[in-house]
Amino acid sequence: MTSSVQSLAIPAPPVQDISAIRLVHIMTVSESLLFLRGQVGYMKERGFEVVCITSPGEYRSRFAELEGIPVHAVEMPRRITPWRDLMALAAICRLLITIRPHIVHAHTPKGGILGMIAAWVVGVPVRLYHMRGLPFVTASGVKRWLLMSTERLACTLSHRTLCVSSSVREVALEHRLCQPGKISVLGRGSGNGVDADHRFNGVELPTAVRDATRRRYGIPSDALVLGFVGRLVKSKGVVELAGAWTALREEFPTLHLLVVGPSEKRDAIPGELEATLRSDPRVRFIGEEWDIPPLYAAMDVLALPTHREGFPNVLLEAAAMRIPVVATHVPGCTDAVQDQLTGLLVPPYDAAQLAAAIRRYLADPDLRRRHGAAGREWVLQEFRPQRIWQALYQEYLGCLKAHGLAPAEVPDLAEDRRAA
Repeated sequence: MTSSVQSLAIPAPPVQDISAIRLVHIMTVSESLLFLRGQVGYMKERGFEVVCITSPGEYRSRFAELEGIPVHAVEMPRRITPWRDLMALAAICRLLITIRPHIVHAHTPKGGILGMIAAWVVGVPVRLYHMRGLPFVTASGVKRWLLMSTERLACTLSHRTLCVSSSVREVALEHRLCQPGKISVLGRGSGNGVDADHRFNGVELPTAVRDATRRRYGIPSDALVLGFVGRLVKSKGVVELAGAWTALREEFPTLHLLVVGPSEKRDAIPGELEATLRSDPRVRFIGEEWDIPPLYAAMDVLALPTHREGFPNVLLEAAAMRIPVVATHVPGCTDAVQDQLTGLLVPPYDAAQLAAAIRRYLADPDLRRRHGAAGREWVLQEFRPQRIWQALYQEYLGCLKAHGLAPAEVPDLAEDRRAA
């Protein structure tokens, strides 16, 4: 596959200066546009014209307005749907022919494979695939083979493959999804870094926000609050979370559970389990929420017992808010948590060990404070968004140069020098 694709690749154009770099991001679902928050403006300041393509959804129009860019809608189902996937591929090709980008940067498995095929077909000079997670690690049989094959093809068609974490890169190399020389991690990893200076700053957030958020959801100000942020699906460990909650709720009479995120039909948790949780007077379901910092402020501990991840930003967001975290020892989480220092890691699929780790934090306020403070310091030191953006900007420039293109002028901004 690799040799045949390379032999058909469109030759690089002659060296030329371009006044504005046209960059197209392709995401499977509109919620994933949040990975680009702030990054779009950073690239626009450096002369990029940025366009996004994603599935229809409320986040699409909100993100377009927030970042001031065009966001085109193309329906891209997450699951494998051959006929609808071909229709999506044709629609993306038509858009790319109209936009004529210099760079296509495709993200997530479905957006990645459709974006890389479309960009290759229409001859986009620079193609980047961003590996944000590997669904095949929890799949089996034919589905696993198909998922691995699409990942391998996306990597083959890309000029560069970027991973959100070192552990995901290791898995990709272990399964020979990509050549070692073309796959890398930006900085210490993460989807987009975390703004611990401003947005996720528990130091600057008024203490009244914690009490006000708890009052809004009927949680006493002196209660202990266990939080969860993520999709309410089995692969996020919600079944294990429910098991841990059952073990802990009687032991800690003041404990409340705050669940933030949408329910989904795909990979849904058992209906009776969700009904039991929703009927519990000490469990609060918030649904989707863009303004997440006040919800973190209301928590004492965050749990993410996920079965697989690329790089779970919620763990860094909570850490930036000085909230200790309990997560699973799986790729992605091992990059986001320093075990026994900023949080605790437990085996996946194990409700008993999950409960034991949460219990340690609930019973020890001093341990919560120490791990929370260490977590914030680590995020500030290693995961500032500007570091990710600068590394990506340099990646873009390097790829353009390798393909005979160069910006007419490269800004020398003080912000880049400070982030270096």
